[in-house]
Amino acid sequence: MFGSAPKPKPKPTLPDGVRIYAVSDVHGRADLLQKVFAAIDLHLSRAGRARTLHVFLGDYIDRGPASRQTIDLLIERSRRHESVFLRGNHEAFLLDVLRDGARLQVWKEYGGFQTLMSYGLAPSLKPGRDEQSELVRSLRAVMPEQHQQFFSSLRPSFSCGDFFFVHAGVRPGIPLPRQREEDLLWIRDEFLDSEEDFGKFIVHGHTPVPRPDLRTNRINIDTGAYATGVLTLLTIEGDRLSAI
Repeated sequence: MFGSAPKPKPKPTLPDGVRIYAVSDVHGRADLLQKVFAAIDLHLSRAGRARTLHVFLGDYIDRGPASRQTIDLLIERSRRHESVFLRGNHEAFLLDVLRDGARLQVWKEYGGFQTLMSYGLAPSLKPGRDEQSELVRSLRAVMPEQHQQFFSSLRPSFSCGDFFFVHAGVRPGIPLPRQREEDLLWIRDEFLDSEEDFGKFIVHGHTPVPRPDLRTNRINIDTGAYATGVLTLLTIEGDRLSAI
């Protein structure tokens, strides 16, 4: 006698009355972020009433031309909309540089000099040790206090309903409450290649993909905005996910 077929796994869902707008890896593209805000505002004007959360998955700075302006836009947005800001590996690296100027030359490889220039600084192509120290001192001096507070207050992850929001991903086999922040900010292949159930559905960025990558256990919404000009907006309501 044949056994009954296994029941399909229920779709991940948000609590009733909650809608989330999620964005990842802005990377200094303030122009694209403004367009995303316009799309959210249009959706808000047409959608039914709900508690709406803006969830940003990190990597607001570096690579693109307008990191400072991006942070200004995010702070201003948070004054009018309930917002959750997660830490990306680029924000973690910035904090490392502010603590240890010797890290500045490595930061250059991550697009950090574009961030310096957005704050009005002018690094040479190969700054020596003295210039590196001066650049870090100058960055501390010119960075607005509310920007410093913004970077210091970023969260490593956020959970709502059946969804777990994080910058890079999670380490398979480790319960979500016991994940290391290093993995949440940096992990790639071990997470991306895993088909296991992580306990919640993971919403992440960090690894650029040509279009939003929806899997059974996760969705990647990093579409390489700084290089492609495409900044993805993911809308979640109930068990419905929509990416534009």
